[in-house]
Amino acid sequence: MPDNIRNQTLLITGANRGIGKEILDQVIRRDAKKVYAAVRDPRSVAPLIAQHGERVVAVRVDLNDPNSIIEAAGVAKDVDIVINSAGIMKMKSALEPDAIDALQAEIEINVYGLMRVAQAFAPVLNQNGGGVFVQLNSVASVKASANFATYCASKAASYSITQGLRDLLSRQGTRVISAHPGPTQTDMGASAGFGDFATPVSQVADAILDAIDGEAFHAWVGPLAQMVSRSYQAFVDNVIDGDMQAIRAQAFGIDEQQNVSN
Repeated sequence: MPDNIRNQTLLITGANRGIGKEILDQVIRRDAKKVYAAVRDPRSVAPLIAQHGERVVAVRVDLNDPNSIIEAAGVAKDVDIVINSAGIMKMKSALEPDAIDALQAEIEINVYGLMRVAQAFAPVLNQNGGGVFVQLNSVASVKASANFATYCASKAASYSITQGLRDLLSRQGTRVISAHPGPTQTDMGASAGFGDFATPVSQVADAILDAIDGEAFHAWVGPLAQMVSRSYQAFVDNVIDGDMQAIRAQAFGIDEQQNVSN
């Protein structure tokens, strides 16, 4: 098992259920120094504190409440790794009467929430030497499904923001990881109709944590996500991980040397 978590201090949003809870359990087993369980209702963390002891600290974070995130950053001044796991899914197609309301709610949490967490904790990570910022995106970030198109759209937007964060936060030495699980055995997965083929939550959490020990920007988790990634990899290599200035120069026939000299 990689030793990438030992003695580290983490903050995990959505740590009281689903993938976030499993990540918390696993980082404790990997000898994390401390874990801030960032949840809307800190009382819900009581069972985790009873199980793991004082290494788990409850802190209120509501991705829909910017002040709660700012206050949490003031409390968790010692974090080395931030994992933004919280999110919502509304199971709406684009043609349903309340689809726009659903998308607005998903954008508020899945996109604006990500931005609020990044804005609040980027200075903290910088002060602590850089660290790691992990965003839980989805295979739905790159492939929409008609029956929950609004969720897919919100995850595509969060993936785009995550790409921008990678470029910005690299300047302060913070590594950004975009995690893309496929169907997962969580309450959210069950509501989406994912059956026994969904990936166990323990495998998803394990893969995300192992990614912190690597160098890749993407973490494709589970059989479906890994299959999608094989087709998507050429685009990642040439565009996502590519030099956009060189791509523009090639597209518009610009002489890079001449452009630099001018």
